[in-house]
Amino acid sequence: MSAAGAPQLVQPVKLSLPLVYQQKLFEELRKEDELVILARGLGLIRLITNLLHSYDAAGGNLIVLVGADDRENAWIGEALAEHAAMSMSPRARGLTVVNTDFTSVAVREKLYATGGIFSITSRILVVDMLTSLLNPETITGMVVLHADRVVATSLEAFILRIYRQKNKAGFLKAFSDNPDPFTTGFSPLATMMRNLFLRKASLWPRFHVHVAEALEGKKKAEVIELEVPMTDAMRDIQNAIMECVEVSIHELKKGNTGLEMDDWNLDSALLKNFDLIVRRQLDPNWHRVSWKTKQIVSDLTVLRGMLHSILALDAVSFLQQLDTIHAAHSPAPGSTRQTQSPWLFLDAAQTIFDTAKRRVYSSNQRPGPDTNNIDALRPVLEEQPKWAVLAEVLEEIDRDLYFEPAARDDSNGTILIMCSDTNTCRQLRDYLQTMHVKPRIEQKVEEFHDPDEDKPSAAFMMRRRLRNYLKWKREFAQVSANLFSENQRAISGAVDPRLGKARGKLPPNKRRRVRGGGMTGAAPGRLENGSIAQYFENPGEVAELMAEVQITEEETRQKEDVVADPLEDMEDYYQLYEMQDLVVIHAYDGDLDEHILEEIKPRYIVMYEPDAAFIRRVEVYRSSHNDRNVRVYFLYYSGSVEEQRYLSTVRREKDAFTRLIKERASMSVVLTVDAHGAGAEDPQEAFLRTVNTRIAGGGRLAATAQPPRVVVDVREFRSSLPSLLHGRSVVIVPCMLTVGDYILSPGICVERKSLADLIGSLKDGRLYGQCEAMFQHYAHPMLLIEFDQNKSFTLEPFADLSGSLASAGAGAAPDLQGKLVLLTLAFPRLRIVWSSSPYETAEIFERLKAHEPEPDPIAAVRAGLDDADASADAGSGGGGGHRQLVFNPGPQEMLAAVPGVTPKNMMNLVLEAENIKEVANMTVEELNPLVGREAAEKICGFFAKDLLEDE
Repeated sequence: MSAAGAPQLVQPVKLSLPLVYQQKLFEELRKEDELVILARGLGLIRLITNLLHSYDAAGGNLIVLVGADDRENAWIGEALAEHAAMSMSPRARGLTVVNTDFTSVAVREKLYATGGIFSITSRILVVDMLTSLLNPETITGMVVLHADRVVATSLEAFILRIYRQKNKAGFLKAFSDNPDPFTTGFSPLATMMRNLFLRKASLWPRFHVHVAEALEGKKKAEVIELEVPMTDAMRDIQNAIMECVEVSIHELKKGNTGLEMDDWNLDSALLKNFDLIVRRQLDPNWHRVSWKTKQIVSDLTVLRGMLHSILALDAVSFLQQLDTIHAAHSPAPGSTRQTQSPWLFLDAAQTIFDTAKRRVYSSNQRPGPDTNNIDALRPVLEEQPKWAVLAEVLEEIDRDLYFEPAARDDSNGTILIMCSDTNTCRQLRDYLQTMHVKPRIEQKVEEFHDPDEDKPSAAFMMRRRLRNYLKWKREFAQVSANLFSENQRAISGAVDPRLGKARGKLPPNKRRRVRGGGMTGAAPGRLENGSIAQYFENPGEVAELMAEVQITEEETRQKEDVVADPLEDMEDYYQLYEMQDLVVIHAYDGDLDEHILEEIKPRYIVMYEPDAAFIRRVEVYRSSHNDRNVRVYFLYYSGSVEEQRYLSTVRREKDAFTRLIKERASMSVVLTVDAHGAGAEDPQEAFLRTVNTRIAGGGRLAATAQPPRVVVDVREFRSSLPSLLHGRSVVIVPCMLTVGDYILSPGICVERKSLADLIGSLKDGRLYGQCEAMFQHYAHPMLLIEFDQNKSFTLEPFADLSGSLASAGAGAAPDLQGKLVLLTLAFPRLRIVWSSSPYETAEIFERLKAHEPEPDPIAAVRAGLDDADASADAGSGGGGGHRQLVFNPGPQEMLAAVPGVTPKNMMNLVLEAENIKEVANMTVEELNPLVGREAAEKICGFFAKDLLEDE
C-alpha cells in the first residue's frame, strides 16, 4: 500500500463526465481539499463515483467513504464495478461496505490491510479508529457525503477529528447538495468548515456560469408545461385548509411572544421542514407552553398533510382520510371543548368536511310514501383533473409513435411517468389500466351512441373505491360505537318519518345522524359539544348508495382477466415487451433518479407532480447524450399549493446560494489549531500535565505525560458525549462493558441515562439491576441523568413524558419522581449527577477525574463477567476489595436485616453458612464464636419468635 497522502492516479482516467462544469469540478477536487456544495440534481453522485474510481483504478490506496446510506452504497458500488469493467483496470477492487454484518474484528482488520475503497458506518469506524484496528495514519484519504449533517456533536465530526490528529497528509473532501443548513446561524459556513477541518468552499448553484452554459446550450430538452385548473370543490377545500393553517399560526404567535417568528408565516408553512422549525424554537420552553400550543403544533402537521392529500389523493381516498383524522381528534367520553383541536371549531373546517363529502356523493330529494321528501344519496365521484390531461398526453404520444415508429435516436421510446410517492404510483396504475373500461348498469340501445363514452374515464376505478369505502365505513362505525358506547345519548323527539319509530336511545353500533351531520337539538353540522359531525348516514341510504355502484358484468370480467393464470399456453400470457410499449410509473427518489434515466432511456417523460431537482436531472441527462431526444410534459395545478411549494423551493435555494456566496467573499481564512486543521493539544496544557499534583497531603510530585483516559462502552457512541470528551484531550478507550457506561477511575463508574432511557429503565426495573451491579464492582457508582441542551431542563414534566398527567392519579403507578426516590432509598450511597447538556457532562467528568488514578480497561471489561476475578481486581485497584462480592447479593441483603447482624460480623456468617436456612437453625453456642454472645442471642431470638403469639 502506498504511503498516506500520496494517492496513486492512473493517467489518463476514463471518466463519464461529459459536461464542462463536471470536468472542471473533478480537476479541482484532484488538486486540493475542499467542501463542495452543489445544487440538487446536478449529478453529485456521478461526480463522487468518478473521483473514487480514479483512486480505485490506481490501486494501493485506502479510501474511506463516510456518511453514505444503503441506497447510495448500492449505486456507488455498481457504478464502480461498471467503471472497472470499462477501464479494464486490474487493480480496481470496487466498493467494500462494512456494516453490522462484519462483526468479526479479524475479518475487518484483514480487509483494511488489503486496501481499497470502504464505506463504513460511523459507529464502526469511530471504534475501529480509536482501537487502532484501522490505523488513521494508513488512510490515503476520506470522502464525506452529506456534509450538511456534520455538526460539532456528530459522529462524523468525531471521526474527522481523529483522522486529522493522526494523519496530516491524507486528503479530505466533503460534498453536499443541500445548501440550507449552511445558511442558518452565525457564520454558518465558517462553522461547518471548521467542523469538517477544511479551509476552502466551492459553490456550484444552477446559475453558475459553467453550469448554465452546459445545460442551456443547443441540446436542451423539449419541455411542455400543462397548467391544469383545479375543480371548484378542490379550490374551496384548499382555501379552507390554508385558512385553518393561517389561524393556527396566528394563535401560536399570540400565545408565544418573545420568540423569533419571522419565518412563521403561510409561505414558510408550505415547506417540508416547517414543523421542525416551529418545534425547535419551542423545545427549550416546551414544559412551559400551554396545552393549546402543543395541540396547535400537532395540528399543523395534520393540516399540511391535508394540503398535499387534496391534490394527490382521489376524492374517495381523501374523504376516508378525513374520517380518520376526525376520529383521531374526537373527544374522549366526558371531555369538554377545551380538549379538542382548535381548528375543528372554525367555519373553514366545516367547509372542508362538507365539500369533501359532496365530491363523493350528494343528497337528492325524492317523493316519499307519505308525500314527504326523503333524501337519497347518489354517487358523484369527482375525478382528479390531472387524470384526463394525463390520458390526453398519452394519446398524443401514441400518435407520435404511430406516425414515427422508427426511432431516430438512441432513446427507447419508453414513457416515464414521475410522481411524488408510491401511493400516487398505485393510483395512476389503476387509472391507466381501467380508464377505457365502461361500467354499464343498464344496456343502452345501440343506435344511440354517446360520443363521451369513448373518452377515458375513471368511473370504473372510482366505483370500486367507493364500494370499498362504504364497507370500511360500516366497519369503522361499528368499531367507533363499541369504543365510545358509553357516550351514546338518548335522543328524544317526535317519530322519525324515515324510520317510522320513535327516537330513543340508539342501539349499539347504530349511531345515526340527521342530514347535514347535526344531531337533533344541535346547531346544523355540529354536535352538542361543538365538534364537527362525522356523517354516519342511516343504513337505508347507504344501501341505496351501494346499489348504485354495484358490481357490473364488465367489472366481473375485468376481475377474471386479471386473476386468470392458466398453465397451458403460457407463451400467450408471458412475453417480453418492447421498450416503446412500456409505461413506467416511478416515484421521485433523489439521486437514484439519474440511474432510472440511464437505464430506461425514455423519450417521453411526464412529470405528474413538479420537482425542481428532477428537472435538473433531465437537463443533465439530455445534455450528456447527443444522440437522445427527450420531451418532457410538466403538469401542475394552477394557483395551488403544489405550484407555490415548487416556486418557494426554487427561490429558497437561490437565496441560500446567494448568502453563501456573500459569506465566502467576506470570510477570512478558517482558523484551526494547526496548519493541517487538526485539533492538536495545546503545548502548555501538555506541559502542565507533566506535573501531577493529584497526590495530596504533601506527597511527592509525580511526573507523567499521559493524557487522561476514560473507558467507554461501545454502545455509548450513539451519543455525542464521547466526541466531546475526545475534544477535551481525553483518551477514549472503547470496550464492551457489562457494568456501567463510563469508567472514570478504578472506583468511579457512571451509568448515563437520557430522559427517554431513564423513563424506560425505571418502568421495567432495569435501572435497579444496573445500580446493583455497579455497587458490586465499584466503590463510587454514579447515575448521570443528561438532558438535551435544546430542550427543557426540569423535573416537573416527567410524568407527562411517560404518558398523560392523568396516569399519575389514584390507582396508577407512581410517577418517575417517586421512582427516583425509591431508587435512592434502595441505594443510599448512589450519587446522582444532573447535567443540562453533553457539554456540561464532559466538564463534570473532567472535574471528577482530577484526583483519581486512571482506569484499567481490562478490569473494566472483566467486571460482571467473572465475579471472583473482578472482585480481586477491585480490591487491588481501589474498588473496595469486598470479598463478599463472590456471593449472591439478595440473601446478603436479607441477612443484613436480621437483628444482631452487622456489616462487621456478617462476613463470618456468609463464609460459615451455606444459606439463610442454615443460619436460622444455628444455636447460640454455634453463633457465639462467629458474631459474639449478645448478637447470637438476638439472631436466635429473631428466628425463634412465634408471630402467632403476638396476635
